[in-house]
Amino acid sequence: MKEFATGVALALVIEGALYALFPDQMKRMAAAMLALPPPVLRYAGLASVFVGVGIVWALRR
Repeated sequence: MKEFATGVALALVIEGALYALFPDQMKRMAAAMLALPPPVLRYAGLASVFVGVGIVWALRR
């Protein structure tokens, strides 16, 4: 459970840093995401999940 909490905290740090450093670009990216159809966002999210799990698996191995 400690590793999960650390992962969530790290995700918040990275996302917060992106919004702090590049607020205009993040707003443009969010607006561009609204124009994408739901299946595209779903597949991009699933791809991100698989890549993340693969990285964690490789690092923990």
